[in-house]
Amino acid sequence: DVQTQEVINTELRKSIIDIEEIYSTASKIMSRITDQLACVIYPKIETGVLSRIQLVYLASNKILVVISIVSGLVKTITLELTANIEEKQIDDVQRLLNEKLAGLRLKDIKETITERLKDTGVDGNPIITMLYDSADRIFNDFKTEEKVMISGAKNLLKHPEFEDPLKFENIVELIEDKDIIIHIFENSSGIFLERSSAVSGVNIMIGSELPDMKMGDYSLVMKEYRIGDNSGAMGIIGPKRMDYAKIIAIVDYTAGLLTEFLTGNQPADR
Repeated sequence: DVQTQEVINTELRKSIIDIEEIYSTASKIMSRITDQLACVIYPKIETGVLSRIQLVYLASNKILVVISIVSGLVKTITLELTANIEEKQIDDVQRLLNEKLAGLRLKDIKETITERLKDTGVDGNPIITMLYDSADRIFNDFKTEEKVMISGAKNLLKHPEFEDPLKFENIVELIEDKDIIIHIFENSSGIFLERSSAVSGVNIMIGSELPDMKMGDYSLVMKEYRIGDNSGAMGIIGPKRMDYAKIIAIVDYTAGLLTEFLTGNQPADR
């Protein structure tokens, strides 16, 4: 209804400055309004376009690599060098990396970084050596625990159908193992298979339709959201007797609003 939409809109607007906070708020508010388990799955960062790479000096043998993609997502990773460096050595390398790699998809950088930096006079530089050796870690997707927001775990425990000890155990496993959540979303939507047209409407999967046998007592209502050229997914997991009309409307509205806010939060073209 209109009142529910106003609540979602107001709370998301409060967190619009920070992308991480937008995801967290979307998850929490969906959970609170539906009284179910709410999930927001991040887009696959490796399909994103590099906006900027920053190198931050931490110690003579350690640097922080900050990967910013055009859609606004950021990934950080701390790496150790095989040789000591001075802080002043970082600026030239960072400038070169941005000249050669900005505007490329992370997955392409991962596969071609050695070729792209060839003949630039940096071979043997300990920072470059580290980048070559760690390309799979730097330019790959988020770790599992970093790519999903889950809210409302306690909501599932309120439902009478989960008083059975075995079903309760399944809930605990679902909450503790984020891989299960991600597996369900990825295999239910195709969004993360790099299909730009993916799912245009709301997906509903009930019980045995879900790709995990332990989910037989649950239903999933989900929809994609977009951030630049990337797609993520968000949705509600709850008992099969959920109020589908209400939850479909909430997921549909929130996904559209999230897309709108994230698109508006992107940096202007350089």
